[in-house]
Amino acid sequence: MRTPADPPWDVYLTGTVFLDIIFTGLDSAPVRGTESWARGMGSSPGGVANMATALARLGLRTSLAAAFGDDHYGEYCWDALEHGEGIDLTPSRTVPGWHSPVTVSMAYEGERTMVSHGHEPPPEEPAPDCPPRARAAVASLVPGKRAPWIAQAASKGTRIFADVGWDDTGAWDLAGLADLEHCEAFLPNAQEAMRYTGADCPRDAAHALTAHVPVAVVTLGAEGAYAVDGRTGETAVVPAIAVEALDPTGAGDVFVAGFVAGTLADWPLADRLAFAGLTAALSVQEFGGSLSAPCWAEIGAWWRKVQSLDRQDPEALRRYAFLADVVPEEAESARPWPLRRAVPTIGFRRSA
Repeated sequence: MRTPADPPWDVYLTGTVFLDIIFTGLDSAPVRGTESWARGMGSSPGGVANMATALARLGLRTSLAAAFGDDHYGEYCWDALEHGEGIDLTPSRTVPGWHSPVTVSMAYEGERTMVSHGHEPPPEEPAPDCPPRARAAVASLVPGKRAPWIAQAASKGTRIFADVGWDDTGAWDLAGLADLEHCEAFLPNAQEAMRYTGADCPRDAAHALTAHVPVAVVTLGAEGAYAVDGRTGETAVVPAIAVEALDPTGAGDVFVAGFVAGTLADWPLADRLAFAGLTAALSVQEFGGSLSAPCWAEIGAWWRKVQSLDRQDPEALRRYAFLADVVPEEAESARPWPLRRAVPTIGFRRSA
C-alpha cells in the first residue's frame, strides 16, 4: 500500500521503555511469607516497546522515541528493539547515569500481578520537537496535559490513533483530553468510554465519542469490540475469539496495532476491528508483552488451522475471509499453530 510519496515511516510513537521480567508457570498468586518457584521466566522490552513491537511484527515501518538508561538493561532493550525487531530508534537517546525502569510480572490463572520500579525520568521529553514524518502515530492521552508533538504530527498529515489510561483524578472530563481534537481514532475500553461520556452502555458511549473524534473504537473484553465511524455512519461489532488466555499483558497494545495496520491498508471498518481482535487473541495465548505480539506467520497459521476444523461455523469463517487476500504467501508454510516462542533471557551469548 506504500507509494513513493509516502513518509519514510508508517508509524511513530513515543513513551517509556521498561525492562519486563516475566515469571510463568505459577499455580497461584504468591503467598505472603512463603517462597514461590516459577517454572518459566522470560525477559523483554516492555512499556511503549510492547506497542512498537506489535506494529513492527505486522510489517509496519516503526519509529520510536524513548529514553534508554546506559546500564545493561537499557543496552539489552535497545538491541532487542533495533536489531531484533527492526524498529528505528533514531529519535531515541541514551541517558548517562539513568537507571532503566523495570517491571516484574507474574502470570497465573489467566491474570497477572506486576511490580515496577523506576527512578525519576530524564528532565527532557524523549519526543523531539519535530517528530519524523509518518503515515500514522500512536499516542497515549493524559488527562489535563497536552503533548505538543501530537499537534505537530497531525499538522503534517500524520493520522493519530489514541488510547487513554485510567483517570486517577476521578474527573473523567473529555475536555481534559485536549489532544483528542487532533486524533483520527480513539480506542478506550468500555469502562473508560462510559465514564468519559456518561453513557449507560458501551455502544452508546462509542456513538457519543464521535462528536469529538472521527472514529471511536470501544473494546469490550471477552465480548469483543464495537466501532463507529462518525464521518460515514458506519458501525461494526466483532465478537471476541475464544482462546485459552495465559497472560493478558500487552493485549491492548496489540489490538491497537492491528487496528492501525488495517486502517493504513484501507480495509473496511469491520475488517479492521476483526483483525485487531484476532491479533489480540493470538497474543494472550503467550506470556509477556512484546514477546507475545504475533507476526504474519502466526496469523497465516491460525487462518489455515481454523479452516481445517470440522464443523466450523461458516459465518465465522466469512468474517475473516479477508485474510485470504492479505496473508503473505511466505506465511502459508506448513508451520503448526499455535507457535512456540523462544523466550529470551539476558546474558546468553549470541550464536556464531
